[in-house]
Amino acid sequence: MTQLVTNLNQTMVIEFVFSVFPPLYEGGLLFFILLLLVYTFIVSGNLVIFVVVQLDMVLHTPMYYFISVLSFLEIWYTTTTIPKMLSSLVSEKKTISLVGCLMQMYFFHSLGITEGCVLTAMSIDRYLAICYPLRYPTIMTSRLCIQLTAGSCFCGFLLVLPEIAWIATLPFCGSNKIHQIFCDFTPVLSLACTDTSLVVIVDAIHAVEILASFFVIALSYIRIIVVILGMPSAEGRHKAFSTCAAHLTVFLLFFGSVAVMYLRFSATYSVFWDTVIAVTFVILAPFLNPIIYSLRNKEMKDAIGRLFQQKRNGRAQK
Repeated sequence: MTQLVTNLNQTMVIEFVFSVFPPLYEGGLLFFILLLLVYTFIVSGNLVIFVVVQLDMVLHTPMYYFISVLSFLEIWYTTTTIPKMLSSLVSEKKTISLVGCLMQMYFFHSLGITEGCVLTAMSIDRYLAICYPLRYPTIMTSRLCIQLTAGSCFCGFLLVLPEIAWIATLPFCGSNKIHQIFCDFTPVLSLACTDTSLVVIVDAIHAVEILASFFVIALSYIRIIVVILGMPSAEGRHKAFSTCAAHLTVFLLFFGSVAVMYLRFSATYSVFWDTVIAVTFVILAPFLNPIIYSLRNKEMKDAIGRLFQQKRNGRAQK
């Protein structure tokens, strides 16, 4: 039974219920199996990419360094939400504590913002590599790559902290049903029994964060496309486009779904469409990333092949 605490004639909620998950006998088991397979693929696929980039000297370049960072973040990004979804699908008690909800929101959005910053760093890397090829090795050094990664983590984990701290002070005393597949700002704030108009300011801050990354990436790729189209060699154009296509696809998928979800301000969607949009950037985008970065990338496929070949040779020698 959902836990409640009575305080000053008000029933204070200390536990939330996810209302969108179907019971086990009404499709919950099927969704559980599908989601478990997807989560296993996300973790294993991104882990393989991360390990291969670390071990293969051919991939010790800024572009693959950022891909490995993105893969590492994807593992934790999905782990903040999917395991709880899995337990909600097979459990009769589809609940999460207030503290657990706040922690889930904090790490989900912190890792999401960090990913957005890393994607921005990747676009800058591709811009320098294609537009300034002669100066690229002296500009995009290992030190700068580490600084950009550290800055991305700093922004991601610091920017969300004030909002989470503010939500933690709010009283929740009405309904405790979250109409979403994970704890998110809007569904949780709608359950607070106090004025939450301050969320408009928070929405504006998030909009600035998202739009800033979007415009940096978009402007970088507009410039990149102009430079590529001006190349005299068709082979050179094809090679340049192929190195950027994967990142551009991930960028459109990630920022497209995030923009629809968080740049709507007063616009509202039905619970169904809210859930569909959430599934896109919580599950679908992380699921497609290993495919985009490995199965469609010849250098990555060759590196994975070399790694498994070395393991087979090592076993044969034993």
